[in-house]
Amino acid sequence: MEKKIVGYYAAWTAYSGFIPSQIDASRLTHINYAFANIGPDLRIALGFPNLDPYNIIQLNALKQINPDLKTLISVGGWTWSGLFSDVAATDEARTAFAESCVDFIKQYGFDGVDIDWEFPVTGGLPTNNRSPEDKHNFTLLLQKLREALDRQGAFDGRHYLLTIAGSSGSFYPQNTELSLLYPYLDYASIMTYDIHGTWDVYTDFNAPLYLNNDISPQYKWSVDSAVQAWEQAGFPLNKLVMGIPFYGYIYGAVNNFNEGLYQPFQGANSIPYWQISSSYLTFPGFIRYFHPESKVPWLFNGSIFISYDDPESIRFKTDYINSRGLAGAMIWELSQDPNGVLLNEIYNNLRMF
Repeated sequence: MEKKIVGYYAAWTAYSGFIPSQIDASRLTHINYAFANIGPDLRIALGFPNLDPYNIIQLNALKQINPDLKTLISVGGWTWSGLFSDVAATDEARTAFAESCVDFIKQYGFDGVDIDWEFPVTGGLPTNNRSPEDKHNFTLLLQKLREALDRQGAFDGRHYLLTIAGSSGSFYPQNTELSLLYPYLDYASIMTYDIHGTWDVYTDFNAPLYLNNDISPQYKWSVDSAVQAWEQAGFPLNKLVMGIPFYGYIYGAVNNFNEGLYQPFQGANSIPYWQISSSYLTFPGFIRYFHPESKVPWLFNGSIFISYDDPESIRFKTDYINSRGLAGAMIWELSQDPNGVLLNEIYNNLRMF
């Protein structure tokens, strides 16, 4: 089966000059446009009305370069998942939302819908509405969406895609019915990044492929741990797309001990791969290390620690995708690697398999 290479295009990156026409469509099978919002009427709504119409026209024009490319509208995300619980709560609300999604993809020329509910039951922004009933209602929402898309697809003589993006956290399989909802999906992307980050007390890896045997002062988790958790919850691996970050985290005022790993810090931010590559990889004083067990690199200069992914770590991750029989790779997000260094690595390793 052909491996999927799913790239997220974030609408707001147009503000900084990365527009959809700059995407290398020849290296992708799917592009998710992030994000649509949910309106107060519990229907899908444009997230960036001043940007979206122009962005979407450019996005769909990429199909002239790659006729097999599929585009999906991603709904929600971290910022706009606040009303998903209400959308999923009743049959009436689910039906209205599903019908609005069908109308939306017809209007804007998308090939499907990607639901990024962050997250059912618990997690996400503190202001999100949430309920224990989210666990089952999420399944019912996906069922309703699948039915609405299939009805329209039968009328149009084509198949419309339905996908989700789910958390890599151990809580996610507990708060969803992965063994029941997967038949409604074409595939699910697991957000196997942000395993560690700015919210931690100590420096650590953004997206370690495997657990390691290091002595660490904080929790341990990995990409492989997340994939296993989804598998054990009953989600088939051949429908699971593994997330790969095109960004890392940079930490300041780090203790000069243990090459900066598992050390306290003061101040941290996310940083795109292009900036790591152009500003830090060759900067005097920075040394690149590679963890032999977790299979990810980091940089350290005695006080600044950077966790990230690079071509070497991506080779290990694509080998994992191939050996485990996963459906492919998902990228967050495309503007963070405008020169295609990481995207080419994914493409070459998955398309040649």
